[in-house]
Amino acid sequence: MNHLDQESPRDLEIEIQNVVASVTIDQSFDLLDIVKKYRNVEYNPKKFPGLVFRLRNPQTTTLIFSTGKMVCTGAKSSKMAKLAVKRVVEELNRNGIEVKGEPEITIQNMVASANLGRNVDLETAADLLENVMYEPEQFPGLIYRMREPKTVLLIFSSGKIVCTGGKSEEMVHESVNNLYDLLDDYALFYE
Repeated sequence: MNHLDQESPRDLEIEIQNVVASVTIDQSFDLLDIVKKYRNVEYNPKKFPGLVFRLRNPQTTTLIFSTGKMVCTGAKSSKMAKLAVKRVVEELNRNGIEVKGEPEITIQNMVASANLGRNVDLETAADLLENVMYEPEQFPGLIYRMREPKTVLLIFSSGKIVCTGGKSEEMVHESVNNLYDLLDDYALFYE
C-alpha cells in the first residue's frame, strides 16, 4: 500500500493505483531480435507496433517500440516505475540488446483512489461547482476537472474518489486535499 496522507490530519486513504511513465532512449531497437531472446514477451506487429515486456518484480508492463520509445504501466509509485525501466534496460543489456545512454523517464499520469470518509451530495455539487459533468443516468459519479493542480476527479456519493492526471504523488495529494476543502466549504458533505 502506498499511502500519501501521513502529513495530513485527515485520513483520506489516498492510494496510487497506477503510474504511467514514458521513456525515451536515443536509439532504435530490432524488436524481432528481442523476441528471439525472450520467451515471455508478446509481439504481433499486425495488431500493435510495440513489444510487450512484463516484469514480475516490480510487477509492471513495459511497451517497447522500435523507435527507442517505451511506456511503462502498472507501477504503484514513480519510484517503482523508474525501477521497472531500469530493470528492463538491465535485462536487455544482459541478453545482448545493448542499450546506450541513460533512459529519459517522464511520469505522464498517475491514477489514485481515495476515500473522503464522508458522503457527498452530488446533485448540489453539480449545481454549485464549475467544470463538472454529472449525468447519473449514464455514470454514477460526478466528474470534476480541477484547474490547480490540473487533474480530473471522479467523485461518488459514498465519498470514494478516483484522481487521474497527476504527474507526482504530491500533485495527487494536493488535488485530493483541495477537493476535500472545496466540498467542505460548500457544505456538500453529509453523514
